[in-house]
Amino acid sequence: MNLAASDPAILARRAEVVTALRRLVPDGVVADEAGLKAFDGDALTAYRQVPLVCVLPKTKEEVAAVLAFAAETEVPVVPRGAGTSLSGGALPRGDAILLSLTRMNRILGIDYANRRVVAEPGVTNLAVTRAVEGKGFYYAPDPSSQIACTVGGNVAENSGGIHCLKYGLTTNNLLGVELVLPGGASVRLSQSDGGLDLLGVVAGSEGLLGVVVEATLRILPRPPLTRTLLAAFREVPAAGQCVADVIAAGIVPAAMEFMDRRCIQAVEAYCAPGYPRGAEGVLIVELDGIAAEVREATARVTAIARAQGAHEVREAADEAERARLWAGRKAAFPAMGRLAPDMLCMDGTIPRRALPDVLARMAAMSEEYGLGFCNVFHAGDGNLHPLIIFDVMKEGELARAEAFGAEILKLCVAVGGVLTGEHGVGVEKRDLMGAMFSDADLAQQQRLKCAFDGAGLLNPGKVFPTLSACVEQGQMRVRDGRLPFPSLPRF
Repeated sequence: MNLAASDPAILARRAEVVTALRRLVPDGVVADEAGLKAFDGDALTAYRQVPLVCVLPKTKEEVAAVLAFAAETEVPVVPRGAGTSLSGGALPRGDAILLSLTRMNRILGIDYANRRVVAEPGVTNLAVTRAVEGKGFYYAPDPSSQIACTVGGNVAENSGGIHCLKYGLTTNNLLGVELVLPGGASVRLSQSDGGLDLLGVVAGSEGLLGVVVEATLRILPRPPLTRTLLAAFREVPAAGQCVADVIAAGIVPAAMEFMDRRCIQAVEAYCAPGYPRGAEGVLIVELDGIAAEVREATARVTAIARAQGAHEVREAADEAERARLWAGRKAAFPAMGRLAPDMLCMDGTIPRRALPDVLARMAAMSEEYGLGFCNVFHAGDGNLHPLIIFDVMKEGELARAEAFGAEILKLCVAVGGVLTGEHGVGVEKRDLMGAMFSDADLAQQQRLKCAFDGAGLLNPGKVFPTLSACVEQGQMRVRDGRLPFPSLPRF
């Protein structure tokens, strides 16, 4: 379908689709130009595209009806949460329905005895913790955007956050989902299911396989004691080596975050959390558990940091200071707006042993491309988030920023890491998939896509550099909530 908004065929098609969707979701269709403009991108991706139409269902029955209509009429569908994604996974298409799930925002049940919460996909990440904190519980995955990002988006991107080092990503805290498949049928997947781990497949599937309309999440009791340390370094590689040494010593902090000098300065100007301004880098290390364990780990981390040259190591004196330290870290992305009008946030993961070398090589790349960047990342698990700053109004800077980012991701793979830790592939890393996966690897992944979405209608153009037609794959498909086995697939 021609994506030009003025094309008569597009206009006629939009009118037909809008009319049909208004019958299915009478109070939840956005079709005017100004309204659609609000959905034309995500948090940081440089690209924009107005969708064909946006529909905001309130129930899973409405979601099923929309997907059934889309399958019948062969209209693509792009699922969307709050739009806080950072790799273009929720980027709309001009020929597709944008399915926004933010109105499905109810917590359906809380089971403290079994430590679980059942939530609709539009519930915000932070709202899960808010719902259970009165009983001493919390939800562990905590992305920087947790005040806005939603459970459905977290499942789609397999989001992590500050405390993912010890408590895992979304997939480690996801107990079950209800998934609406292309065509409108639904299936329930659970961590306790026998056979293939289809729940694990759905976590991080970026909306390519189905639409999550309900998620069962693990909640945890608050630990008896939490301590937060701030360690300041005069050299960035020394901070990287400190991280490697802490993990090598068998210590698993709840969180271990790094920020470099440029990031520290921007954050201090933005919200004044009290970071040492003269440091080239700081580590925020959080330790939790029983009192004796935490006290011992705090002493050991302090000793390791000083052995690596930390010129200041201090512990948050109280909960207020601890909150300020973390508020600064979570404000890192918006604080970068003081340095340049535009930013790309990359997301690659490397072995911890490679941290000192990779940090040094990224600094050299910055000189080569003539662009500034800031390092802020989940140091404990080697999940890098270099923030490349630029001005899109200056000729060539966007292209240079994208090339710089691509080189960083290729470097991550070259040292034994991966293209993404928690932001997904989307469109940003789609054309880099060949740097990490062979043609055979990608073909197998596409067979899985075809098993769920044989017509290729869900979030097309994302993740895969090219996508073979499913008929070429000779692949089985999930239908009516079942996985049929009429014949063996061709390999």
